[in-house]
Amino acid sequence: MFRELVKRDDGFTLMEVLVVVIIVAILAAVGVPIYTSYVEQARASEAQSAIGAIYNAAKMYYQDTGDWPANVEILEEDGYIRLDRSLKRRWEFEIVSGGEELATIQGISTGEMKGGAGKQVVYDVESGKFSGYGVLGEEGSTQ
Repeated sequence: MFRELVKRDDGFTLMEVLVVVIIVAILAAVGVPIYTSYVEQARASEAQSAIGAIYNAAKMYYQDTGDWPANVEILEEDGYIRLDRSLKRRWEFEIVSGGEELATIQGISTGEMKGGAGKQVVYDVESGKFSGYGVLGEEGSTQ
């Protein structure tokens, strides 16, 4: 009677466990890059929103003065925009002029951002498109 209780086959074979481990590894290999891409997009969206606000403030400044602002600080000093301190700790913004016109507005991450320092989000005024960190390219992957 004792032998019959011991011989029960209630466990998994080594092959079954290996198949499950391989399936989980394949799913992780597919899922982790997609998850990382979503995280980058979320972090970059903060800079994209701020760049959009900076661009709108720069247009108002241009309408009032006839000149494009040289930097974001001018917009803040003259009351055209107010950026949160927490945002300014994570991102540094720069207005780049191309002659008499506004060319690009870019945000560069600082060491305070969880994604790391040096990540760049650029808005091209002429094309109206974002490029850089966390921005989906034409192939659907982040640049």
